[in-house]
Amino acid sequence: MSSQLRIEKLQELIKQEVGKMLLYDIKDPRIGFVTVTEVEMTGDLREAKIFVSIMGNDEQIKDTMDGLKSALGFVRREIGKRIRLRFTPEISFAPDKSLDYSEHIQKILLKIEKERDSVENNSSGGGGEVTGG
Repeated sequence: MSSQLRIEKLQELIKQEVGKMLLYDIKDPRIGFVTVTEVEMTGDLREAKIFVSIMGNDEQIKDTMDGLKSALGFVRREIGKRIRLRFTPEISFAPDKSLDYSEHIQKILLKIEKERDSVENNSSGGGGEVTGG
């Protein structure tokens, strides 16, 4: 149980450190607005996959991912300096699609709500009128 706790602590620490690097240390102009959303490490702590959320269009996202891939060596070296581990994990970046997915779900829910409102307005508006006679 304690090893799982250690993994979770290391994941959070790497997430914070990489976030700081993206903010202050990595000066690649291709890297746009990036947020580290999650870090997943293997049980042996040899590999870390860093999930990032990137704002922008498809071309900006591609450019940012290219910039992050070119900064992998720097990120790994800095993690090795900042976090004392026997082995510095192999680092990889992956786009986090969860925000896109939640936005897609939100659009579907709004569409359903709009359709339900229009059905309710049509059914209650037609039969309630009283004509004088």
